[in-house]
Amino acid sequence: MRGKHILVYALCVAVAVVAIVLVLQHLQTPKQTSKAASSHVVSVVRARRGEISRQLVLAGVFQAFQEIDVHGKVSGYVRHIYVDIGDRVRQGQTLAVLEVPELDAQVEGAQAGVTRSQEEIARMQREVTRDEALYAAAHANYERLKQASDQQPGLIAAQELDDALAKDRSAAAQADAAKSAVAAAQGQLGVAKADRMRVSSMAQYATITAPFSGVVTMRYADTGALVPAGTSESNAQAVVRLAQSDVLRLRMPVPEEDVPFVHKGSDVQVRVQATRQQFPGKVVRFSRDVSTATRTMTTEVDVPNPSLALAPGMYAEVTFNLQSKSDALIVPASAIVQGDQPSVLVVNADGRVERRNVALGIASANQQEILSGVEPDEQVIVGGLASTQPGDHVQVKPASSDLLEYHDASAKEAK
Repeated sequence: MRGKHILVYALCVAVAVVAIVLVLQHLQTPKQTSKAASSHVVSVVRARRGEISRQLVLAGVFQAFQEIDVHGKVSGYVRHIYVDIGDRVRQGQTLAVLEVPELDAQVEGAQAGVTRSQEEIARMQREVTRDEALYAAAHANYERLKQASDQQPGLIAAQELDDALAKDRSAAAQADAAKSAVAAAQGQLGVAKADRMRVSSMAQYATITAPFSGVVTMRYADTGALVPAGTSESNAQAVVRLAQSDVLRLRMPVPEEDVPFVHKGSDVQVRVQATRQQFPGKVVRFSRDVSTATRTMTTEVDVPNPSLALAPGMYAEVTFNLQSKSDALIVPASAIVQGDQPSVLVVNADGRVERRNVALGIASANQQEILSGVEPDEQVIVGGLASTQPGDHVQVKPASSDLLEYHDASAKEAK
């Protein structure tokens, strides 16, 4: 009997011990579970000092430096056309010659008018010489009679002296009239020469030349075609289109918010995907006017193109360096929590998460400058932001290599 009591007592003690162990495990398990739940892994990057630049990448279009339709100033039939699409021409080179028969006749008529005026002047000058000789004789005769009359009064009749004086004055007037006629004829000669120059200039327009060196990009007329004068927009027809392509304008639209950072001489990088070329450039001009329709400002970069490897109409990618700073505190852009007040999540020395309100500076494609709120070398969370709250206990691991690219660049700059 006594053995049974001992066995029952031992079983009761064992049950009590097991119960106590279970109660203790039950009390400890929620704390451990809560701790495990709150301690999860996050990706972090250390804030570093380095260089950061804010860049603007735009699509630009190459355009000819200057491009015009070349017209004839006179109407005529194309006698010869010497160029075709793709031909390179130099300034002053003959592009086409027009045939204008009526203009040739006008040139001949104007030349005949000049010749006639010159002959008329020659004839009048001979008359001036004759009238001056007559005047000289009449004047000499009057002077002799007057001198004799003065020496011996009454020797010369008064009537004879008056007749001599009248002839003297008449001859002088005749000579002056002849000279005036020569002057008028010379004026007429000037008119005739001006008319000949006008008609000759019009005749020269029948030869169409290149106003600048460039490339023929279009041909509108063939031999024998009638080309109207390019003085009226209603019936104007060009002979060729000429473009200066040895220097190209690279034109791109700069957004309104970036206009204050664009200046004449600003450095840009140009990348042409079609030719796989990449080269530096500078802003040469901009319109100083923001379009109300697109809220952009037209900006141009001149690109030398002596080999004509680039063609108008090609696209290029233009990168503007708008802002830069050499000693900036940088974190990845993915670390920024946007809101009314930008913030970041920082892991402190105890492994706890802190929310820090930050002031932002220059932003690049994947980097962000921090002006205040974070100190250098602090661990900033870049992964797992959605599941992380301030006060959480976390385990940290370095961010993936693509997020650490900014870190490597900053470290190189610091060295």
